[in-house]
Amino acid sequence: MDFESLKKSSSNFDAITKALETKLSPEDQSNKNKYQDDRLWKPELDKTGNGYAVIRFLPAANGEEMPWQRVWSHAFQDKGGWYIENSLTTLNHKDPVSEDNTRLWNTGVDSDKEIARKRKRKLSYYANIFVVSDPKHPENEGQVKLFKFGKKIFDKITEAMQPAFEDEKPINPFDFWKGANFKLKIRKVDGYWNYDKSEFEGVSQLKEADDQIKAIWEKQYPLKPFVDPSNFKTYDELKEKLNRVITGTQSTTTVDEVDLPPQQSTSSVEMPKVNESKPASEDDDTLSYFSKLADED
Repeated sequence: MDFESLKKSSSNFDAITKALETKLSPEDQSNKNKYQDDRLWKPELDKTGNGYAVIRFLPAANGEEMPWQRVWSHAFQDKGGWYIENSLTTLNHKDPVSEDNTRLWNTGVDSDKEIARKRKRKLSYYANIFVVSDPKHPENEGQVKLFKFGKKIFDKITEAMQPAFEDEKPINPFDFWKGANFKLKIRKVDGYWNYDKSEFEGVSQLKEADDQIKAIWEKQYPLKPFVDPSNFKTYDELKEKLNRVITGTQSTTTVDEVDLPPQQSTSSVEMPKVNESKPASEDDDTLSYFSKLADED
């Protein structure tokens, strides 16, 4: 889709609204690029434990249809270390962890169910954003970034596109011209980041001139690599790693060895390898973050 088509289609509103109804049920090889990825943006809490920023969700990148991609993953620790991998259920394929969780749950034994809970899938979304305001890091303002977020924020997007009340008009948050800025408000509640107070502003055009908007669109990053099957480990590879982690027969990947997708822009020819194991959200303490994954919504 070219830029003019994007504008005429209201940033493909009909297609992405339909995608909201997609059933969520039935996420390696990578270049060595540790943890820090300049593409990824994350908010930061202040000294009081609150966080605030204003961002704008952007439409699909050039050559792509959807403005987000979703990825299921697992992150848990056992005798053999950490298991931090994308789940093949992202691709609607069988995944060894999900299969083992089903087996454990079906035993009816409480201890088995608790193990399954600790190993449950986590759903993450990736989208391009424009950073409108970032008080903690003003150097990010005016930049196009990748944003990784969870179900709570995606629910806010869904509510904006499919409001529950008749007096509320649906909007496309991903539209340059008729979208809305998102006020990200974070509080610490029981040790976890809470986004309940986050909200969309009124409808507004991101920039006054189309040439300014087009310049932003051309800086967006491709999202399809996050769900490219070639960037997922095979079932057998994941099964072998799961066995090692559960039994402790051999040391496995530590948190410090987990990779991130390499730097990439829409104009690049080669598509990046993807491993989204290290999150761009919740905790600064990596071990603390992964130990809490099982309890998050």
